[in-house]
Amino acid sequence: MHSAPGQAREYRVAELAQKAGITERTLRFYRERGLIPPPRREGRIAWYDDHHLARLRTISALLERGHTLSGIADLTSAFESGRDAGEALGLVEPTEETPVRLTPEALADHFAGEVTPENLAAALELGYVTVSGEEIVHISRRLLEVSASLVREGVPLADVLAAGREVREHADALAALFADVLRTHTALKDADRLRPLAKAVVDAELSLALDRRFSADDGS
Repeated sequence: MHSAPGQAREYRVAELAQKAGITERTLRFYRERGLIPPPRREGRIAWYDDHHLARLRTISALLERGHTLSGIADLTSAFESGRDAGEALGLVEPTEETPVRLTPEALADHFAGEVTPENLAAALELGYVTVSGEEIVHISRRLLEVSASLVREGVPLADVLAAGREVREHADALAALFADVLRTHTALKDADRLRPLAKAVVDAELSLALDRRFSADDGS
């Protein structure tokens, strides 16, 4: 390992591969495929830093979740160009939610050490976070604040993200239901205006469902 006061830690190929839990051959393969950025050269020595290490750990987490190397390469291209990573994964931009730009350190502060490679990969896959240059963009201020609050209350971030995945599936089904109803019975120009009514129905029904669930749990 190589570092100087005020500088980021740097690693040679063997050190980086060991820390990332991969072989040197795999590391070189990732480099040749453009999955990680070029190292800093000092003569014939290649120096890698913690950004390379984080990228390698994220690649491993994405592979474990079933992504292919070609898919990861497209996502990496989004990292490098600043293109929305949600676009690279085929996700749609929100129309009402307010995105939040964060440094990696600020994101870590929100979740008290739970921003692991696995959790980051899950958040990327869901489209909750994207990468733009040196910053991370969270797709929704509300989701960010609620997720952080749940983690502060003791709910593991991995469980928050797993719940988010299931909620996404149900929300898609509800959106399809209400979109069909509104498009069938209202003019197309009115469908978007009536969105708050659909959201109010879902919010009220969820509140009632939680009442029933917690009452059942209490045995009342």
